[in-house]
Amino acid sequence: MEEREVMDVDVLFVGGGVACLSGALHLSNLIREHNEKAEREGSGKKFEEVMIAVLEKGAYIGAHGISGAVMDPSVLKELVPDFVEKGAPLEGEVKKESVYLLTKKGKIKSPITPPPLNNHGNYVVSLAKLNEWLGKLVEENGVYMFPGFAGTEVLYDNDRVVGVRSGDKGIDADGSKKSNFEPGIDLRAKVTVFGEGTRGSLTKTLIKKFNLDRDKNPQGYVVGVKEVWEVPEGRIQPGNVIHTLGYPLKSDTYGGGFIYGMKDNKISIGLLTGLDYRDPFMDPHREFQKFKLHPYIAGLMKDGKLIQYGAKTAPVGGYFAVPRLVFPGGMLVGDSASLFISQKIKGIHCAMKSGILAADAIFQGLLKENFSEQQLSSYREALAESSVGQELYRARNFHQAFQKGLWTAMVIAGFQYVLGGRVFKARLTTEPDFTHLKKVVEVYGKGSPTDEEKGIIKYDGTSTFDKETDVYYSGTTHEEKQPPHLKILDLEICYTRCTDEFQNPCVRFCPANVYEMEIDAETGKRRMKLNFSNCVHCKTCDIKDPFENITWMPPEGGGGPKYTVL
Repeated sequence: MEEREVMDVDVLFVGGGVACLSGALHLSNLIREHNEKAEREGSGKKFEEVMIAVLEKGAYIGAHGISGAVMDPSVLKELVPDFVEKGAPLEGEVKKESVYLLTKKGKIKSPITPPPLNNHGNYVVSLAKLNEWLGKLVEENGVYMFPGFAGTEVLYDNDRVVGVRSGDKGIDADGSKKSNFEPGIDLRAKVTVFGEGTRGSLTKTLIKKFNLDRDKNPQGYVVGVKEVWEVPEGRIQPGNVIHTLGYPLKSDTYGGGFIYGMKDNKISIGLLTGLDYRDPFMDPHREFQKFKLHPYIAGLMKDGKLIQYGAKTAPVGGYFAVPRLVFPGGMLVGDSASLFISQKIKGIHCAMKSGILAADAIFQGLLKENFSEQQLSSYREALAESSVGQELYRARNFHQAFQKGLWTAMVIAGFQYVLGGRVFKARLTTEPDFTHLKKVVEVYGKGSPTDEEKGIIKYDGTSTFDKETDVYYSGTTHEEKQPPHLKILDLEICYTRCTDEFQNPCVRFCPANVYEMEIDAETGKRRMKLNFSNCVHCKTCDIKDPFENITWMPPEGGGGPKYTVL
């Protein structure tokens, strides 16, 4: 049995995103303020060293940080009141915004900005930069930071979570140990907070073990495909926000586009595609490239150059899909807790608030030396009563309404906003994203669909790019000689049922060209080629595969994208 180093900490945050960083910063502030007060007043018990640690799979804090992103600053102001003076990386305050319905060649500007998309007073930000900045504040507070370490296993004592194990390093492709082999570390904690982002690999196991999704709607997701461009000076001002509906997505597909003005003549441009889409030939990356070819979008990008590319999924299931957030020894925060307001396309302030409220509950546990599930449950109650909890509740049926298509949904969404989320039923239900995919014959008939029907376009390498080129601009790297972190459970399904019924949609829904189906020239047999080193950690495959035949696991720590401005 492999001998592992054991490190005992008081509180462990799994994930170096905005939720865990906010939690670690707030908790360390609470402890410092408590000790200062106890010393000043000469009464009350001071804490001895409270060890707080943050575990992050990316090579550095911010490496895997990607979002649109327009941030509601209310929670950041609560966490760091002087965030502007402390140099928070704000790209621009939103003072101008537009909403357009795009047709294939034209656009219709909305005469008013729908209230949920009113972003005046919010800020355009780069989540990669924001995470990096927050990470420095956390480290300055004495929190132990462990970038480059992926949590791969939850540790239990009976049925109580007591920490996580980080992944081994130096494992060869065949599973043998290389000369640089290092066993993972067991990080044991009184409380473990899981903020792994969307579809967290450990969070999935926790939800199953503790039945945290009992009586909940299945979670729904969007995949966002995004690029940052540098454009000619004066094209778009920092803080300018543009949202689009319609083209290139069909009316039965949830999603839309965005263009956000950043500093230094940069723009953030992307397309969100709901993963409950039906067309087996849908390719979210290709739809994004088509989005850039629209005359209006092309005009904004003219004479610009690509700076960075990335993709990620976000949870849009809403209030009725939020799992139980507390279990013995641990808590869920941020995207792992499905805290995202799809009506407003906002998740950053939700993640931050969840981290803060989790820290409040943990701090009370430290005071009482009580870390029971009952004690930690004050987090769940506080979140429900918070402004974020109220926002979630008001938008509780928003995403489900889009199952009936864009036009019907827009009418229902309008009524929902006016009526505080109420619709014909108190709760609209839905089905998991992977169940929505139709068979090829159901969409295209028995004949083989044409390239035009599939939506295939040629990439010019100037404004539109194939997946391999975009992956290069993500900076993603992985140690090549390691076991693939994308686990296909039954390859025979890929070669038989998935081919016959869906023509292998993984080669299309993955925005990083991880999956390729090769045909042997001599035998004519199919062979799945896994380009796992391309993976940008979006987890679309784990969500959308129609047979639930793909499981995403963390690769060796430090692998993945190297985002700096996304």
